[in-house]
Amino acid sequence: MSGGYGEAMCTDWCEKRCATVGGGRGRGRITRLDLYSWLCVSLLFSALLGQATPQCPDRCHCAWDTFTVVCSDAGLREIPERIPPETVSLHLERNYIRIIPESAFSHLVHLQDLYLSDNRIDSLSTGALRNLGPKLRLLDLSYNQLRHASREEFGSTRAKTRLFHNPWHCDCTLQELMETLNLEAETVNEIICKSSVRGVGEGSRWEDPGSQGEHAGQPLAKLLDSGVNFCSLQRKTTDVAMLVTMFVWFFMVIVYVVYYVRQNQAEARRHLEYLKSLPSPRKTPTETDTLSTGF
Repeated sequence: MSGGYGEAMCTDWCEKRCATVGGGRGRGRITRLDLYSWLCVSLLFSALLGQATPQCPDRCHCAWDTFTVVCSDAGLREIPERIPPETVSLHLERNYIRIIPESAFSHLVHLQDLYLSDNRIDSLSTGALRNLGPKLRLLDLSYNQLRHASREEFGSTRAKTRLFHNPWHCDCTLQELMETLNLEAETVNEIICKSSVRGVGEGSRWEDPGSQGEHAGQPLAKLLDSGVNFCSLQRKTTDVAMLVTMFVWFFMVIVYVVYYVRQNQAEARRHLEYLKSLPSPRKTPTETDTLSTGF
């Protein structure tokens, strides 16, 4: 019910009721008039309150006293629309969400707790979590399908972050992200490398497609503490690949030059043999007399 319609109906109703009871006398008239006035005011405030109360997203439950929006186990496949901007705690656990758009949480400036665990999230849009406000205290992305993530996607958030139970591919980008985030200490050792960047001696990706790297199955935090540096490892691998590429290119150039020289030698030899096979020109009688006269 809109505020204008409710107010007009209330005013009309109150006028009719006051006119009805206006002919009465004594104490009963005052009591009934007070009762109708109270009902009219209650109706007006109910209309205005209904207009001011924010709407709860579909399939969700909202607790306005704590500004908590609960959308757990709702069968959602994407971030719901119309999440109230006053939301402090948002629960999206145990759904079928796969992608987090860039502007999904940009209007939630008061958000403190964001629960996204037990979904199917396998990718984050660039800056998807960068728009979260500075008040964010907890970010739960555990039990998803994330393999790659970078600092650009998380921005400068300092919230306590849960990233365990994801099939991570451990490389330099993930290492830099781990060194930037405020990871939850209780779960940091549960961030396991499902696969890892290949070392120099691990063969090529084409020769052994089933291999997941020598660090697969190990906790990322323990690897970093033991001195493993995926960034330097990746640079070494890149350098070796570049050297191999340059060697192959140089070898192909040499082969082409040798082939070109041999081909030219063969052509020159055939041309020389052709010239030798030509008959020598005979002298004419006029040329012989001229020579004799000269002597």
